[in-house]
Amino acid sequence: MYKFLIKKVLDFLCAFIGAIILLPLFIILGIIIFIDDPGPIFFKQKRIGKNKKVFWLHKFRSMKVKTPDIPTHLLENPEQYITRVGKFIRKTSLDELPQIYDILLGKMSIIGPRPALWNQEDLIVERDKYGANNVKPGLTGWAQINGRDELEIPVKAKLDGDYVAQLNKGCFCGFVMDCRCFFRTIKSVFKSEGVVEGGTGEMNKKDEETV
Repeated sequence: MYKFLIKKVLDFLCAFIGAIILLPLFIILGIIIFIDDPGPIFFKQKRIGKNKKVFWLHKFRSMKVKTPDIPTHLLENPEQYITRVGKFIRKTSLDELPQIYDILLGKMSIIGPRPALWNQEDLIVERDKYGANNVKPGLTGWAQINGRDELEIPVKAKLDGDYVAQLNKGCFCGFVMDCRCFFRTIKSVFKSEGVVEGGTGEMNKKDEETV
């Protein structure tokens, strides 16, 4: 009931209310982004959705117009391509807000595994092991609040699988898990936890350096 009905209704209602409340912020950010680096305000990218169907994910543009069209982690010194405003909205996750409209369109959920890049085959394959590709991707999720960019691919996929397992247990477990993800996301955003530019697996690298 929760997974197939209640969650969809909550996603739409929360995204609809959020879109209305955040509209003034969207307008302000759009103006600042354009002034800082004239060009498109929004950035769209092919991502993997439910059942591995490709969809267009939307973000506020945080990188310069002339940035090569490749994933950030494949750029050499990605910091040089990030705009002044981009540094702030990436650190605070404000660049992710346009995905509210992807939720309204039914492509995403508020809580779920973060959508993999269309060519991120290693993560897609790992998620297949846990059925994490069979649910709608989310604006935030269990892996996001347990390391985000600092996690290596196998760890991230396992955490996504843990989320799906809870979702499949039933209404109560699914709702509680979504609530935990939602409120812990707010805490993580304020602390800018787990944000690493240009790569993943930083948590493991830090451990190795410590040893």
